[in-house]
Amino acid sequence: MPQQTHHSFLFLSILMLICSFYCINNSISVDALIHECSSKQDTSLRSSSSSCPPFTSNTPPFPFSLSPGCGHPFFQIKCSSPHSIISINNISFALLHFDPNSSSLLLSPQLSSLTSSTAISPATTCSSDLSSIPAHSINLSGSPFRVSDSYCSRLSVLRSCSPPNLPNCSHCHWECKLIKNPLNLLHDCGSSTPHTHQQQGCQTDILEYLHDYLKIGFQVEYDASRDSYFSSCRECKSKKGICGFNSSDPEKNFICIQSRTRLSPPWIHQDDPNRVAILCSISAVLCLVIVMLVFGIVFRYRRLKSSATEDDPTTLFLKRHRSANLLPPAFTFEELESSTNRFDPKRKIGDGGFGSVFLGQLFDARIVAVKYLHNHHQAAGAGRAFSTKSFCNEILILSSIKHSNLVKLHGYCSDPRGLLLVYDYVPNGTLADHLHGPNNLHRKRSLTWQVRLDIALQTALAIEYLHFSVKPPIVHRDITSSNIFIEKDMRIKVGDFGLSRLLVLPETSSSSSGYVCTGPQGTPGYLDPDYHRSFRLTEKSDVYSFGVVLFELVSGLRAVDQSRDRREMALADLVVSKIQMGLLRQVVDPCLGVDGESVEGVESMAELAFRCVAADKDDRPDSREVVEELNRIRSRTIGASKLSRPESGPS
Repeated sequence: MPQQTHHSFLFLSILMLICSFYCINNSISVDALIHECSSKQDTSLRSSSSSCPPFTSNTPPFPFSLSPGCGHPFFQIKCSSPHSIISINNISFALLHFDPNSSSLLLSPQLSSLTSSTAISPATTCSSDLSSIPAHSINLSGSPFRVSDSYCSRLSVLRSCSPPNLPNCSHCHWECKLIKNPLNLLHDCGSSTPHTHQQQGCQTDILEYLHDYLKIGFQVEYDASRDSYFSSCRECKSKKGICGFNSSDPEKNFICIQSRTRLSPPWIHQDDPNRVAILCSISAVLCLVIVMLVFGIVFRYRRLKSSATEDDPTTLFLKRHRSANLLPPAFTFEELESSTNRFDPKRKIGDGGFGSVFLGQLFDARIVAVKYLHNHHQAAGAGRAFSTKSFCNEILILSSIKHSNLVKLHGYCSDPRGLLLVYDYVPNGTLADHLHGPNNLHRKRSLTWQVRLDIALQTALAIEYLHFSVKPPIVHRDITSSNIFIEKDMRIKVGDFGLSRLLVLPETSSSSSGYVCTGPQGTPGYLDPDYHRSFRLTEKSDVYSFGVVLFELVSGLRAVDQSRDRREMALADLVVSKIQMGLLRQVVDPCLGVDGESVEGVESMAELAFRCVAADKDDRPDSREVVEELNRIRSRTIGASKLSRPESGPS
């Protein structure tokens, strides 16, 4: 009870102090706002030159504004040359022209300046030269702005020459959608724009036309009836006030700024200094009380810190699913921050879809890899967001397995500032780095045929362990060359278990025929098409992904390459077609230097990969059969090498 009273008093003291300073600061901030907006207005009246194109005065008319607290809160102008910037619905536009007579703007989207999760990002994956085309429709709904009918009409009469030259619609469905119906570019046009029967010359390249259309700009008009700020501003101007808003209020309510405006309570005015002095004295006494109580807080800090991890929801969840002695250690955020020199960019050793990896040194001198996971707010341009569920999933799975070809989890940290995982540091990069990285020609020299065969066998052994030695079996779901880490001695470790699933099957199902129904997840190019089509996850989905890795080892090519023909963009499709035509050697990696000793092994591995990527999962071998076949290929390769090596004799 005494502790509760102590904390309650502390809380009330802090609350009173904050309220007191808020009242004073609020009055001062409003007075400052009046002065700022008034001075801006006075400056605009005195100045005839424009420093904020396309406006002809230093202060744009309502609803636009250059200063926080003035004008409309959601249409602030950022002055720049040659075009100022305006943000509507979190989308930045270059303001090309302003017509005060018709209340219309000419806008061009500024895609490169957007960083928020709702930003439009260029669809450069399909059309590298048309960087101004957004990845989805430009939507001004909910704002008082709407696209002019004349500019919608330009899109409604636009048609593609027949037959339309469509890209690969399975990978570029948005571009196909634009070519078929250009009205999709602007959400406001949509079905509300009347379809005209007017004919015009067809466009051979719709996307280029849309690219130029956005560059030149499209016209929008603002409708005062859509926003209460406009009606409030008319009344404010009739009283010779300045239209603005309370920038310190999260609701950003409209205020009419006048010389007599006061937001402070009636008992706190500058013309009543005695009351302000009394309030300041009370605040000073409260500050002294708080300073004394801080000593008690510092005294208890260490005990609170030690129990913080036990109260963390993630840790509690993990302990409910696994006994505490089987879980890896829980690090504090400060420990891992210190071990990586505050996540120094110079210590970054990897940057994947789920997070950035930093080289760290723990307090006991262990060298580790610290993975700082992206959350939902950081993932807007970074790729996929790593959820708390995936975070817990990886910890639970890695704490239950132990194999020489699987990464070891040394610990984790669950903190409001970030989710972190601490792994073995594997110093020689990934298989993808060796095959496709910037120094791949140098690294490929170390990937001899024998080394590639050993990498394939060790990876297969890791998968076999997950499928047959763990109960219930584990399906990795993301077997890729980027998740195969290479040690200095060229041994490998498979990592990244964020997408892994326990294959918990009904008692009536067997391991060979049972499945788990779940939404398909994985990396494009490696994802099992049967799983993608049926939503049925089995161990054979890992076998398919491993088959693609085998094709990478044989060919040295990427799993997905958009520079290839669309029918051969996926490596599995490319190599399978070559094998079916008897042209395997056309795709064998030239760095292998295939000769009589290894040609049979290369063909055998390609044939095994061919079986692994069979369209029907029932036609694929399981991971145990894959290991047996790779062992046979390795034995034949070693035997052939010994036979071809001349025996040394007496001279």
